[in-house]
Amino acid sequence: MLVQPEERQPMAELLYFLEHGEKLAHQCAAMQARIAPTTPMSQFLEGQAKQEASHAIVFRTFRLWIAPRHRRTFHQNEPFEEYTALLMAALDRKDFFESILAEQIILESLGEAILQKMEAGLMKRRAPFQRLRRIFLLQEAAHHGFGERVLEQAMSNEMITQQELQEKALPYLALSAAMIMNLDSRFQEIDEHPGEYLAIHHEFIPEWLLEPQ
Repeated sequence: MLVQPEERQPMAELLYFLEHGEKLAHQCAAMQARIAPTTPMSQFLEGQAKQEASHAIVFRTFRLWIAPRHRRTFHQNEPFEEYTALLMAALDRKDFFESILAEQIILESLGEAILQKMEAGLMKRRAPFQRLRRIFLLQEAAHHGFGERVLEQAMSNEMITQQELQEKALPYLALSAAMIMNLDSRFQEIDEHPGEYLAIHHEFIPEWLLEPQ
């Protein structure tokens, strides 16, 4: 794999971020499966939880392979911790729709954006797990699509309004952007710009969530 010595630590830190994002997604999907309003939704979420757990393992393996001798000197990502606390609070309240918004819509779209943007660099560096990375992207897209269908059906059935979802989304969107900017120095060390990741992130978010009332 063609990774320069000076790239190993920043790439490992980005993979560490993805690893912890997948761990959060696993925990969230497992909890969502217990409060889902229908059996098919619960079954989908149980499957998602298993997939997210396997994603975290692969990212950890990849990270340790890239930088096996580096100590875990990764920076604390405070926006990620705040995002986690906000999402866990929604799950504690059994607010299923807010949890879908935060995890399957916003967090999954952030993961998709990072994976898609990093893919070109990983291909250039002849990174391993190419087939697995493609599978991950397909699975992330499926999780995201599930979330959109759930919320669009909920709005159609007047179980929640577009305005309510937009208001709930505001802190999550702000924190997801802050997560990326928190990694700014690491992105720059591998010739990447966080603004490009944010632009792709917004492309994955449904228009009805961002459009003005």
